[in-house]
Formats: sequence, structure tokens, C-alpha cells
Amino acid sequence: MKALITGGTGLIGHALAKSLLADGNKVWILTRSPERAALPLGCVAVGWDGRTAQGWAPLINEMDAVVNLAGANTAAWPWTEKRKQSFWNSRVWAGQAVAEAIRLAKKRPSVLVQMSGIGHYGLRGEMANESTPPADDFSARLTVAWELSSQSVEELGVRRAVVRTAPVLTRDNIIMKLMELPVRLFVGGRLGAGTQTFPWIHLADEIRAIRFLLTEERARGPFNLVAPESTSNAQFTRALARKLKRPYWFHIPAQPMRLVLGEMSNLVLEGRPAQPQRLLEVGFQFTHSTLQSALDELYP
Repeated sequence: MKALITGGTGLIGHALAKSLLADGNKVWILTRSPERAALPLGCVAVGWDGRTAQGWAPLINEMDAVVNLAGANTAAWPWTEKRKQSFWNSRVWAGQAVAEAIRLAKKRPSVLVQMSGIGHYGLRGEMANESTPPADDFSARLTVAWELSSQSVEELGVRRAVVRTAPVLTRDNIIMKLMELPVRLFVGGRLGAGTQTFPWIHLADEIRAIRFLLTEERARGPFNLVAPESTSNAQFTRALARKLKRPYWFHIPAQPMRLVLGEMSNLVLEGRPAQPQRLLEVGFQFTHSTLQSALDELYP
């Protein structure tokens, strides 16, 4: 397979490229700084501006698959209006550029995997599946625009799978580092009420799921990339503390976090319960379906 990845210098993109290369596939990565990009050995770096198809569009003619992961990291703080606009522009412009390149191609790829997020379902209490309508907060509106940015390729006959991913568990993830730090400092405990759902997926399953969707011909439309086991914030932190052999006793109230983090605090103080219904229906099997399994791999 010849695959083109946008956002390939990020955590998921880097791991996906490395996995594809290990199995003998060829990988090209679009990046704003091809001369400085730290990529897995064997990747071909191609320059782009993140917003247009100019200069790289002909490359699409050689591709079997495209994976669009481009988007500024929402873990960046604080969420100023300028930064929120960068979240929006970096996603929508990249998706539109990919769609335009595919439209111009004489030989189009067979599949596009489009990144999105579990924030699509908003701050709700009930369990969401892929047919649940989007919410109306900023994170949900962002995912709707992100998904729509490349939707036009479906009219061109390109199979498109949209991955609404949960926070990815890996030691290199900034959210994981932020949750691990207080535990290591002996002040681990629930955040806010602690009852809010903490959706997650292990990095290994994130990559396996994306690769599964690249080759599964039945895979069209949205898929929730989230582990089957529903976990609350308190359950997650308690399990992490137990794994790191640290106490679980400290409660961080919601109000101070909201004062410090502002709107970004919703990422950890509010729950977005979702299940991977369609992913399971098309036959995907998780390696780490339980939190204990995921933590055992991360902290051997």
C-alpha cells in the first residue's frame, strides 16, 4: 500500500507511519517543515502549507490511501479565542485541501480515513453511539466542521471512514502526563465530581483500528475509536494510582480547575460517554478492551 498521511508528525501519525512501514507499506507525510520533521525511517516528507493543495496535489495520483490527521493539538493551553480559531482553521483548511487534491487527481485513492473526536457528542450523560446527533458546544461544533471538510470525496467514489477518537493512552500523550503527574507526587485523586466518564483508547488499538478501517471495504461513515469498557474519572485515577503504587486520596475541586484552565477544563471535568458500536459490528477486536489491560502495558 502507498499511503499519504497529513498530521504525520503528531503522536498518532508518527505511530501509524511506523506501523505501516514495518509491514512493508510506503508512506508519504505532508508537513510544513519537511527538512526538520522527525519522521520514522523510510517516510518521505513532502512540504505543504496546511491549507491548500498547491505544490503537492499530483502526489495523490500515486496513493492507494490517505489518512487526514491534521489539526492543532487541543491540549494546548489556554483556550483563547485566537487559539480556538487555530483549532478550527487547522482542521477545516487541511480537510478541504485534501478533498481538493483528490478532486483534481486523475487516479484517486480508494479510501480516505478522516480524523475527528469523541467530543462530537458533547457533555451528555447517556451513552452515545455513531448515530447519536452532535451536541452544540465548541468541541462538538469543531468535530462537525472537521468531518464536513473532506465529505465531498464521497461523491467522487472514494470510500471515507471518519474516526471519532477518544483520548489516546500512551506515556507520550500530554493529557496522560498531566494525569500521571499528581499521582506520582502523592496527590492523586478524583477531579471534580469524579463520576464523569473518561473515554479512552490505547495507542496500539488506535493504530490497529485505523489500519483496519483502511482495508475493510464495509467501513464507511463514522466510527467511535473508544475502548468498550466505560470508565469514570475516579476509577481511572484510582487504577493509575494503584499501578504506580501511590495513594489515591486527594480531591481537586472543579471550581479551581475552571478558574485556571477555563473552557479547556471541560476536557477532564465533563464526561463524554460513547461506545464503539460500529467498530465492533464490522469485526474489529480490541487488544486492550479494559483499563487494567491498557495500564498493564503502559506501566509493566
